[in-house]
Amino acid sequence: MAIESINTETCIGCGTCVNTCPMDVLRMDLETGKAKIVYPDECQICRMCASYCPVEGTITITYDKCERPMVGWG
Repeated sequence: MAIESINTETCIGCGTCVNTCPMDVLRMDLETGKAKIVYPDECQICRMCASYCPVEGTITITYDKCERPMVGWG
């Protein structure tokens, strides 16, 4: 997973992160009116959602999506 969480207490529900995500990872929750993570496995760690979010620190992104490379010998 790359996008870890969205702090619903600081999210203002502007939808900027949803509109800037090129992989369609985020959606607006119709019940709360705030952003939610729908497809976390599709996140490419571009950080656009966090960069364009007007409330700094609302979106947490981790870099542990990378898997160990498979090395073939022979």
